Amino acid sequence: MKKLENKVAIITGATSGMGLQTAKLFLQEGAKVVLTGRSQEKLDALTPELSGDYLLVKAEAASVSDSEQLVKTTVDAFGKIDVLFLNAGIFRLETIDGLTEAIFDEVYDINVRGPLFTVKAANEHFNEGASIIFNTSVVNIKGFAGMSAYASSKAALRSLTRTLAAEFGPKGIRVNAIAPGPIDTPIYGKHNVPQENIDAMASNFPSLVSLGRFGNADEVATTALFLAASDSSYITGAEIPVDGGFAQV
Repeated sequence: MKKLENKVAIITGATSGMGLQTAKLFLQEGAKVVLTGRSQEKLDALTPELSGDYLLVKAEAASVSDSEQLVKTTVDAFGKIDVLFLNAGIFRLETIDGLTEAIFDEVYDINVRGPLFTVKAANEHFNEGASIIFNTSVVNIKGFAGMSAYASSKAALRSLTRTLAAEFGPKGIRVNAIAPGPIDTPIYGKHNVPQENIDAMASNFPSLVSLGRFGNADEVATTALFLAASDSSYITGAEIPVDGGFAQV
């Protein structure tokens, strides 16, 4: 039997990278999957890549009303929710002298406020035994210049993982996080600094990783599957690093 047979999963930020690969894997494992993205054009372009029971829902990660509508659309189409993978996020690199309230608010609205209120919107619609998964980052435990807004937003998600695990535990719902390290993903192309600066930063990563390479989105997807399935039935409040040893050794 497939690991997610007839389970209902929502994956935010699923038009590329880790979110998309996770959606494909969940579909292969029998789940009914709702994929979100902020661009209808990018969502529509996914159709040739997907097979199985799925929905494509345009939703802004920071919008509470979009989150509420997302949950309603999911429940109306597929029923109650078994897996919520809060993958959508934004990467911003800005040293303290250039940091603005607008940049800070943008990062926190998408990376923290959005995921938290998506959980709130789904609160009454989880099946017993459901799994909530946050996408954090190894930068929540390592210091990097220029990442005060981004890294602290991921640290906030790590804290929410623990808090919500305590809150949802009595309901039989697990809450965990995945902390990717250097992963080959389009998020590095979604930034506010010159590409050469990002390239220089990225070129240093493999030398800092114990396994000596970037990870890939499939390696995050298989970890998400582990946390979504009954294989991890006694794991909650945890954060699993998928970082090649980057933040571990």
